[in-house]
Amino acid sequence: MTSETTTLPTSEQIRHAPKVLLHDHLDGGLRPATIVELARENGYEGLPETDPEKLGVWFREASDSGSLERYLETFAHTCAVMQTRDALARVAAECAEDLAADGVVYAEVRYAPEQHLEQGLTLEEVVEAVNEGFREGERRARENGHRIRVGALLTAMRHAARALEIAELANRYRDTGVVGFDIAGAEAGYPPTRHLDAFEYLKRENNHFTIHAGEAFGLPSIWQALQWCGADRLGHGVRIIDDIEVADDGSVKLGRLASYVRDKRIPLEMCPTSNLQTGAAPSYAEHPIGLLRRLQFRLTVNTDNRLMSHTSMSEEFDHLVKTFRYTLDDMQWFTVNAMKSAFIPFDERLAMINDVIKPGYAELRAEWLFRPAVTTPPANSASDPA
Repeated sequence: MTSETTTLPTSEQIRHAPKVLLHDHLDGGLRPATIVELARENGYEGLPETDPEKLGVWFREASDSGSLERYLETFAHTCAVMQTRDALARVAAECAEDLAADGVVYAEVRYAPEQHLEQGLTLEEVVEAVNEGFREGERRARENGHRIRVGALLTAMRHAARALEIAELANRYRDTGVVGFDIAGAEAGYPPTRHLDAFEYLKRENNHFTIHAGEAFGLPSIWQALQWCGADRLGHGVRIIDDIEVADDGSVKLGRLASYVRDKRIPLEMCPTSNLQTGAAPSYAEHPIGLLRRLQFRLTVNTDNRLMSHTSMSEEFDHLVKTFRYTLDDMQWFTVNAMKSAFIPFDERLAMINDVIKPGYAELRAEWLFRPAVTTPPANSASDPA
């Protein structure tokens, strides 16, 4: 292996690298201009700003409070403009386009159908509109020279009582674009065990689900998500660090829950920038992802909410590269982890890894072989000093 493989990737290489995204909220990734246009079309007058650039800044600043609850309040505006079939299809199509342009080759994008019923849509119409949008976005991406596959995760809200209904909806559409189920919302006071009937149903149906856990709340949230509910993956899971002791001499001791998570290779959907905004981590340098990477947990890198966090997959990796000196090999490790942990069939995951991800990184690592040769004037030429 050449020493060129240990060179830190450039921003351009990061953008072109094939990436896999497992934790991204549809209502957290709208284009500011789209929000303004949809608000105008649908008569929504509650936006804090009507200039797209200023609106984007408002979302970012409102999300930088250090509070998960305050962070979640920003979604009232995006959900307000996602109440018609056309709006949902447009937002989904633009989501797929934007991810593909950023080098994402596979994405699982989540949304809560129950939050899009205010203008008369049924749950089924919501799902079908979003699926239609994702397929259109995939098509547009192909026309622009990008390839992406997008699967939907249907989310139930922790504070509501429709989890079983949404789980049944996810199961009905599992062969037509929906790849799994999730619960989201404020963790404190709303443990995942409130929705055991939904998780038991999904397990009986051999379906997949992830659970937001270990973000604003601590180890009990993670333990319940795994041991009571049976989650396949953990949304965030960043607070697993609370079960890891680092001694003054640098030695590390894992508690029983942290050991279980690592031993069972339970995927953690890490969202670094979002975690800084909600107070789950104080800085990129102090984010648990650095230690968890060294300890070989099954980590994935994600955006959470691209609008609120003013981020992308490339920007998330750029922060990690600069902070932890990660190489293309590290990026490939995170990406393969994510693809292994996706909710599509094994043979399709394997094909994505072997036919798309690994060749993509191999090509980037080989770029140094094709650098233009440095030309020097021949000896004793007119340009040489005597």
